[in-house]
Amino acid sequence: MTREQFIHHVEGTQSAFRRFLCALSCGDRQLADDIAQESYIKAWLSAGSIADAAKFKSWLFRIGYNTFLNNMRAERHTVSYDEVRNVSAEDSADSEFRYQELYMALAGLPPKERMAVLLFYMEGYSVKEIAAMVDAGVDAVKQHLSRGRSHLRGILTAEN
Repeated sequence: MTREQFIHHVEGTQSAFRRFLCALSCGDRQLADDIAQESYIKAWLSAGSIADAAKFKSWLFRIGYNTFLNNMRAERHTVSYDEVRNVSAEDSADSEFRYQELYMALAGLPPKERMAVLLFYMEGYSVKEIAAMVDAGVDAVKQHLSRGRSHLRGILTAEN
């Protein structure tokens, strides 16, 4: 893949990719931008390994998701859901974002469930496509979706 082709693919997927990473990071735009930057570097360094340029978007999302997981493993966040919930909108890094409650609920999900829910509902990928992106079985993705929906339902109804 040439530099120009890579830039073209990045420009075509950048908005959806950053939206996915922002949601995966529960609204933390700085974290999402850091993960995006690291993902783009990894993608560029591995651009020769992608056989089908038509699958660039799912390939990039997989790199982004794996980069997110690596980042989470390294940091080991210790903030509880109740602490995040009590942060006022003025104090948050993303105060203008109107889906803050959803982000806080997503923060309560394990990363695999959060990823499945976001890719399926926010990005519109099929279960089969998600399974290919994250190198998991279709049944595993279905289980992550089911558990994620159940956990989100529990978190969001507990707030009301």
